[in-house]
Amino acid sequence: MAKLETTYMGIKLKNPIIVSSSGLTNTIEKIKKIEEAGAGAVVLKSLFEEQINFDAGNYLNQGQNDYPEAEDYVRNYVKNNTVDSYLELIETAKIKTKIPIIASINCVSASDWTSFASKIEKAGADGLELNINIVPTDKEKSSAEIEKTYFEILEKVKASTKLPVAVKIGQQFSNILYLVNQLHYRKADAVVLFNRFYEPDINATKLEMDSASVFSHPSDLRHSLRWIGIISDKIEKIDIAGSTGVHDGEAAFKQILAGASAVQVCSVLYKKGVKEISNIVTELEKWMEKHKFSSIADFKAKMNYSKIGNPLVYQRSQFMKYFSSME
Repeated sequence: MAKLETTYMGIKLKNPIIVSSSGLTNTIEKIKKIEEAGAGAVVLKSLFEEQINFDAGNYLNQGQNDYPEAEDYVRNYVKNNTVDSYLELIETAKIKTKIPIIASINCVSASDWTSFASKIEKAGADGLELNINIVPTDKEKSSAEIEKTYFEILEKVKASTKLPVAVKIGQQFSNILYLVNQLHYRKADAVVLFNRFYEPDINATKLEMDSASVFSHPSDLRHSLRWIGIISDKIEKIDIAGSTGVHDGEAAFKQILAGASAVQVCSVLYKKGVKEISNIVTELEKWMEKHKFSSIADFKAKMNYSKIGNPLVYQRSQFMKYFSSME
């Protein structure tokens, strides 16, 4: 019988299926159901730096406070109460479940609050995922300056905790390999490729801003497959979790073949329910048995950049081979 155990960011998992940070992971009741469905680990819904700042601003605006010295008090009050609720969720989850619990912080700056990581550690979390997305709106700021913020966030967090840390990033970088290598140099234990962000849309009837679809599609797997295959070869000592487009067992074993240690699922669970976790695990197990792989290690990175016959397949960016005859 195939063994699905794997190690991700130093954490031993019974299988490589991780439920990613979302509304599916924000209560103890939901986490219990995820555990019962057979997931290998869970990433708690992120604590959002932007949301903390937004809530604090709302409190201040509602109060119409004429005392500037009260502003710091209000901001700290909102921040501390939000953090305390999050820590309580971690503590309760560790008591009432046996599944590895990975906390998540959504960061946009390297501000002092990232030292909150030490509190996450004390609460009992098994690991920490830094969900970083900085939208460039300053035309005078270079790409290097923006990347520097990513590095500063990681460095500050690593300095405040002994927890293993993963960095979840988007794909909008001119050199993803360089970025991941720099994160590895700064002691990141893992990277998650790739984050799925809120995308704006415009309602042309109401002339209002709207939100585009929040769910991924199975075809989105292509976004991460190329980079998992390359990075797993070029930077061997950093774990990778494949994310976005993982809707079934086939997507899971493709990511692992490319070099992922684990995969994150979300959209498919919203569409079909958390019971789909067990179907993905079963499909992965049957595929392993069919190909006579007794463990994840037997096929992990078996088809990464250097192990396939023609590594240029991972580099190709044009459709010259497959669609050159199309008009």
